[in-house]
Amino acid sequence: RTAAIHDNNPEIAGAVARGIPVYERAQAWGAIMQGYRNALCVSGTHGKTTTTSMATHIFMAAQADPTVMIGGTLPLLHSGYRVGKGDTIILESCEYCNSFLNFFPTVAVILDVDADHLDFFKDLKDIEHSFHAFADLVPQSGTVLANGEDENTMAALKGKEDVLTFGLHHGDFHAENLTWDHGFPSFDVVWNDEPKAHITLQVPGEHNVKNAIAAAAAALVLGIPGWAIQQGLQDFRGAGRRFEFKGKAKGADIYDDYAHHPGELKALLGMASNLGYQRVICAFQPHTYTRTAALFDDFVEVLRLPDRVVLAEIYAARERNTIGISSAQLAEQIPGAVYCETLPDVTAYLRENVREGDIVVTMGAGDIFRAGEALISGEQ
Repeated sequence: RTAAIHDNNPEIAGAVARGIPVYERAQAWGAIMQGYRNALCVSGTHGKTTTTSMATHIFMAAQADPTVMIGGTLPLLHSGYRVGKGDTIILESCEYCNSFLNFFPTVAVILDVDADHLDFFKDLKDIEHSFHAFADLVPQSGTVLANGEDENTMAALKGKEDVLTFGLHHGDFHAENLTWDHGFPSFDVVWNDEPKAHITLQVPGEHNVKNAIAAAAAALVLGIPGWAIQQGLQDFRGAGRRFEFKGKAKGADIYDDYAHHPGELKALLGMASNLGYQRVICAFQPHTYTRTAALFDDFVEVLRLPDRVVLAEIYAARERNTIGISSAQLAEQIPGAVYCETLPDVTAYLRENVREGDIVVTMGAGDIFRAGEALISGEQ
């Protein structure tokens, strides 16, 4: 079972009543990864799926035959997992319910630490404590790779020695000679003041430069050559639901992204605004009532960035609306925002209002992508 499936689920309760062992998914992964010499575990509040996917591309380019587990679909694998015969397992490592504390990392990547999953964690300090415990799982012979430019990550690792850092401008691993071509970056990955690989990314945005540096750093620590890092990242076109191009409608480009935290929305909307479109239209579906309530003001601030905002109703996921919150309350605080009670209403609004030269990004961890797909296909 996943961390989102609790003891009152009828299948889980039935298994317990019959004496059938029940393992949380992360416990099973922890058992499996002990059979590998290298366990590359990618953690962080944002960017895990993309960075894990980038690392997978690198190790596949190096013909290292990795075993992989990703929290999304990677076109290269036609799925979210791969069983290889090599000595490396690459895993997306989630902090929710402290799942990643079941792991046995030999290389632990910490991309960033932010306030999220506040239905489980008490506060940011509690989250930082969890990431410190994750780093403590790495043996002395292993490596902790952390974002040295993220204050919360550094606070989480305070007092911990022998941490290697990465960053856009600073850190043991960082970028130099960064240039941009219509929002798409090229740069050198530098380690010990020595360029190790020249990267040209096919995915836009500064956040993806950071993700690529993290993936490259992990690969370099594990002895992957620079040419494989270059090739793997050159071939990477994004993971499923990570700024995924879905098609065109009424002359507008339609994209979809899993972003559901204000920090993720800010990175995505900032990147989209630099791609040369006339207008950025964001169709956002908040994910869970607790997250929407806890980060309400942050959502309001970041959703003022695009030219147009369409808000779908909150996606409940594992929750019940015991706090009486709605996307309509967000819309009231955002000038020009439109609230839609159903996904067909979102599609109808977009069909009426998009035009040539627009970029439309459907955002959220629920089923908001269906609104964009219906817009493209002409369905209601």
